[in-house]
Amino acid sequence: MNLILASKSPRRAQLLKKMNITFKIEDSKLDESKYLIKDPKKYCQKLANAKAKSVLVKFNDSTIIGADTIVEIDNEILEKPSDFKEAYNMLRTLSGKKHNVYTGISIISSNFEINFVEKTTVKFFEISKDDIQTYIKKNKPYDKSGSYGIQDESMIFVDYIVGNYENIIGLPVSRVYNCLKKLKII
Repeated sequence: MNLILASKSPRRAQLLKKMNITFKIEDSKLDESKYLIKDPKKYCQKLANAKAKSVLVKFNDSTIIGADTIVEIDNEILEKPSDFKEAYNMLRTLSGKKHNVYTGISIISSNFEINFVEKTTVKFFEISKDDIQTYIKKNKPYDKSGSYGIQDESMIFVDYIVGNYENIIGLPVSRVYNCLKKLKII
């Protein structure tokens, strides 16, 4: 049985490769803008499931992994920023505060469906305006929810993390691995 990652995220692919399993990548091409769900857990789970199902339609003899990661602070979902100003404002909002990173996961085939949401809490130090501007100019975090990638230079913003580190990058590796093992896919 083929395993397919329904994601165009290079970071998710890198994390999945660390499990030493064979898989293909297929972009779901899902239009996320039509999903207007306010609850962060339900939102990322719905998107992960929709991504997986859209790929399963084309590859119904495969197992599909769909994932969606979002940043939430004070019940507000921070999507991917569209420009410098939006990225700057998001990082100013996160500065000195705790926020949550949720990743919804759907592992599906024509025979089964497993869905879950992983939550990790991140606390940032106070970040200076100059550090935010430098970070955005250098890292261009326009493809990352909350305007940062924990694996890049934003690591200097982090005071502490409670939960799964890889979840912040976009795939809770150990939990996905254990699901695939229970399903006898690996």
